[in-house]
Amino acid sequence: MTLTADIGVGRGDFQLRLAIEVAAGEVVALLGPNGAGKSTGLRAIAGLLRLDAGQVRLDGEVLEDVDAGVRLPPHRRRIGVVFQDYLLFPHLSAVDNVAFGPRSQGVPKAEARRDAAHWLDRVGVAAYAAAKPRSLSGGQAQRVALARALATRPGLLLLDEPLSALDARTRVQVRGELRRHLTSFDQPAIVVTHDPLDAIVLADRLVVIEDGAVVQVGTPADVSRRPRTDYVARLVGLNLVRGRSSGGRILLPSGAELVAHSAIEAAEVFGCFRPAAVALYRERPDGSPRNVWQATVVGLEPTADGVRVELSGDVPATADVTAAAIAELDLLPGTVVWASVKAAEIEIYPA
Repeated sequence: MTLTADIGVGRGDFQLRLAIEVAAGEVVALLGPNGAGKSTGLRAIAGLLRLDAGQVRLDGEVLEDVDAGVRLPPHRRRIGVVFQDYLLFPHLSAVDNVAFGPRSQGVPKAEARRDAAHWLDRVGVAAYAAAKPRSLSGGQAQRVALARALATRPGLLLLDEPLSALDARTRVQVRGELRRHLTSFDQPAIVVTHDPLDAIVLADRLVVIEDGAVVQVGTPADVSRRPRTDYVARLVGLNLVRGRSSGGRILLPSGAELVAHSAIEAAEVFGCFRPAAVALYRERPDGSPRNVWQATVVGLEPTADGVRVELSGDVPATADVTAAAIAELDLLPGTVVWASVKAAEIEIYPA
């Protein structure tokens, strides 16, 4: 099956416009900050929110078409959903939670429970078949919720922040298991997340949403290497500038310019570079570095390997330095420094 959706949803002053296509066996992650419209899009596809414009098709079947006046209710859409808080029925055991879907489709009770036991075994929680949700850990509840969604043999699987309720240690384990299950699912799947690592591990393709609009689409490698918004750049740990192209130079709106390692033919370009490639000095560096500018320290944030320094000025950027460098340079918020980056470290591509 293939999902094709082109949807418009309004909620007060917020407007979401999302066009997305997901092939059979493909996992697409809707990635974006809180409030971007990710869950709104997911709920609209599931039929839990009415569209204001557009249509949703699954394998050619019209699930909703505003212009044609067609709208199938959620229970007729052949869609499995794993919600952020899992929404397991508290009064039912794990096996009966999973059997609920097949039972609602008319499967006899004994057969539905056998099928549910099979799915619990597949996701690794067969030992908890008789347990009620209140006695399950977060990871166990997530697996039961996934089994419940898969037991209906859906034509489309939707997962809304499926790992957000887990602690860090459990999240690492369950993330890998979830990827394995998604890989074996032969229908389209959409995962909503604001966590870049979840998106990169789970998805074949990323659709990045900001303020209700799609801003970038591509494989995890493509999006990570060539971000197109500040949000995406910060998410993947890169500095991003945008300006006019002049040979191998990027002319920024502030009047500053950066020299890249190569030239491209495009009127507007992006340039990106790693924070670790930015060197900081208290005095203008000697010699003739091709990219050097004055900046002000506006923030310091510890990282696993040192300290990330946020800089304001004509070239807003971040720099990764060691704790020793922070002490040696006596860096504090408000400190004026000189920053430089080698031309070879700047990748330039069309905007």
